[in-house]
This record gives sequence, structure tokens and C-alpha cells, in this order.
Amino acid sequence: MLKINLKYVIVLAIVAFSSFQGEAKADSSQILGKAYDFGVLGGSTVTNTGPSLITESLGVSTGSSATGFSPGIVNGTIFTSDTVAAQAQVDNATAYNKLASLIPNKDLTGLDLGGLTLTPGVYSFSSSAQLTGTLTLDNLGDPNALFVFQIGSTLTTASNSSILTTNGAAPNVFFQIGSSATLGTGTQFMGNILALTSITLTTGVNIECGRALAQNGAVTMDTNKVSNACDTKPQEMAVVPEPDLSLGVLGSGLVGLLFAFRKRFRKGW
Repeated sequence: MLKINLKYVIVLAIVAFSSFQGEAKADSSQILGKAYDFGVLGGSTVTNTGPSLITESLGVSTGSSATGFSPGIVNGTIFTSDTVAAQAQVDNATAYNKLASLIPNKDLTGLDLGGLTLTPGVYSFSSSAQLTGTLTLDNLGDPNALFVFQIGSTLTTASNSSILTTNGAAPNVFFQIGSSATLGTGTQFMGNILALTSITLTTGVNIECGRALAQNGAVTMDTNKVSNACDTKPQEMAVVPEPDLSLGVLGSGLVGLLFAFRKRFRKGW
């Protein structure tokens, strides 16, 4: 009968858990490549109504039309149908595929993101996702923590919805969307939207600490602000305790892995 040394099982489990943590240490610039330099990136067009503000560059590829600037303001550069925008779209697609390939920690299909408090990880929706109210992201004090939302079809937010962060800013938040995103009026959004098709920002939507990156379709804007700056309010900060390296704090992923090994080989222990 096969014998398993618990010591080696623990080592293997720690290595597996550390591998996920390694993914979580990747920052947005590493993931996005040249798309990192863009606040808004459209596939076919980018259209704007009203005094929108994009703090980074704006790009369109393979389309060539960016309209409504002015009255919209782009603090960076506008690139349309050129090699810069084309490379940004290549890197956008690479990032999209990388995010889609990550193994999710939890399936949120059927749940509304509003009212949830989530810690760093990879969360999946088999079809559409909805945000009504407030989603809270607990950064656990790690400035490089990674939040990934894999959404099979559409992302829709209700009017005046929001995403907040606790225990520090959360600069590495990604919504990988299988079709299109529509953010409802007044939504205060946080994170990078990587949509396969289109992105619609309705009146008064603001994106903080992120970008609107559409691969194949249009980005439509109406009096919005898109900024990659991450602003954490003092009252949202918390004291981060010294790390406890005991087995119980290594995380549910480690405990689950140990349990699986024990269940598989319990007759040999």
C-alpha cells in the first residue's frame, strides 16, 4: 500500500499555494504590456459626449475613428490606426487570454457582486455578471494583490453602483469579459475592463485605478473620467498584522489540498 510522508505533502502544498501567490504579485504593467499606457482603447471606434477626461492615452485599432475630443480631454496622446495602437491591442489580447486561462478560486455565477467583500483571488461567472450597490475589495495590505473576475458574457452595473477598497489601494483589478460591459449612470468603478467586444460608459461613470480596453468593438463615453490613479481614503486603511506562518493561516487553498491528499491516501496513513 502506498505510503505518503505528511512532511512532503505539506511542502508540495506550500509550493502550490506560493505559485498562486506568485501570480498575485504580477503588477498591471506586466500583465497589460503596451496597453498599460492607455486609459481607453477601442477596436472599431471611441466616441464621446460631454466633458470627459482620460488621464492616459487613447487608442483605436483596427478602426480609425475617435470623436468627441473635444469637448473630451485626453491628457496623453491619441493614437488611431497606427503601430502604437496596434501593438497595444496585441498586448490587450494577450492579457485577456492570460486572465481567461487562470484557474478560478471561486465560482460566483448567479450572485450579484453588490454587497460582497472579496479578498485577492480569481472569481468566475459562467455567463453574465451584475453589480448592484457596492462591491468591497479587501486588499489584505498587499499593494500587489491581484483580483481577477472572469465573466463569460456581459458585465452590467446598476446606476450609482461602486467598487471600494479596504486595507490599501488595489491597483491590480481585472474584469475579463467575454462580450461587452455596460456601466450604469453614476457608477464609480475600480479596475481594468478587458472586453472582447465593446464597453459603454453611461453619463457620470468614473473609472479609477483602471482602464477601458475593448478589443473588437467600440468604447462609448458620456461625461466620464478614466484614470489609472489609485486613491485610497484614510478611513479605508487598516493595520496589517504581522504574518502568521502557521498552517492554519496559509489559506483555504492549502488546507483544501492537504485534505484532498489525506482523503486519497488515508488508508495508508
